[in-house]
Amino acid sequence: MSAAVVFESGLRSSAGQLSRIVHRFVGLGGRRFSAASNSYNNLQVEVRGSVGLVAIHRPAALNALNDETTMELADALQQYDRDSTIGAIVLTGTDRAFAAGADIKEMANRSFVQTRRRNAGAFMDLFLALRSPVIAAVRGYALGGGCELAMACDIVYASEDAQFGLPEVQIGTIPGWGGTQRLLRAVGKAKAMEMILSGRRISAKEAEEWGLVSAIHANDKVVAAALETAGKIASLSQPIVQMAKAAVNAAEDMSLRNGILYERSLFQATFATQDQKEGMTAFVDKRDPKWTNA
Repeated sequence: MSAAVVFESGLRSSAGQLSRIVHRFVGLGGRRFSAASNSYNNLQVEVRGSVGLVAIHRPAALNALNDETTMELADALQQYDRDSTIGAIVLTGTDRAFAAGADIKEMANRSFVQTRRRNAGAFMDLFLALRSPVIAAVRGYALGGGCELAMACDIVYASEDAQFGLPEVQIGTIPGWGGTQRLLRAVGKAKAMEMILSGRRISAKEAEEWGLVSAIHANDKVVAAALETAGKIASLSQPIVQMAKAAVNAAEDMSLRNGILYERSLFQATFATQDQKEGMTAFVDKRDPKWTNA
């Protein structure tokens, strides 16, 4: 089996996984959503060129992530990931908060059985299946589930006033949306332990110094910066960008040897694409490439 076939099989598997994940959430209550029609209660979505913009919008609750909001997020992200005209996604919130966490009022009185049956936290699995790069533009609070949501994105930009934290121990529980796993991988065990065991918040400056954040921008510029980077990514070949993302993400789950072998198989698979031929030919000819995403 060729490397190209292996990669295509992986893409189909990811797409199927994403569809199953989203079906669990979007199907609840018989509601269906559509990013194209912006038929959401808690999101604002729009297309900027080849970039899908998703903004969580529950300002009165500091964008707390209730069940309805996570259902809508799952749908909007899936819609953009499936859209062949969209090459990247920007996820943001409002001025005061990216997301201040899960909706505690909604979950406070749930039993273990109810929480287990709902498979609480499984919403975040969709980020493992998204092929399109996702950039988080964080303003204000990114706490608890909001911090976990940001960490699930591929790139994180922060405003100068952004705050990050996993304060779940302060309300009698622990991170459940991937926080213990992703934070350790981002900042190392010592700093992750300090934040998680104490509930300490960190500033945007600390987050950047620790490796949690890619860059800091002025409060009124961070979304524009994320859109600019997303636009650059979206202007490139989609299958090539997807292969690069897959190779980087695999590093977290593979040994160095297996990761290098996987990277090599994806590198070789690029030579089965028309865009590899176009990109290298354009370089030799000293002209801009014309990508066909094929």
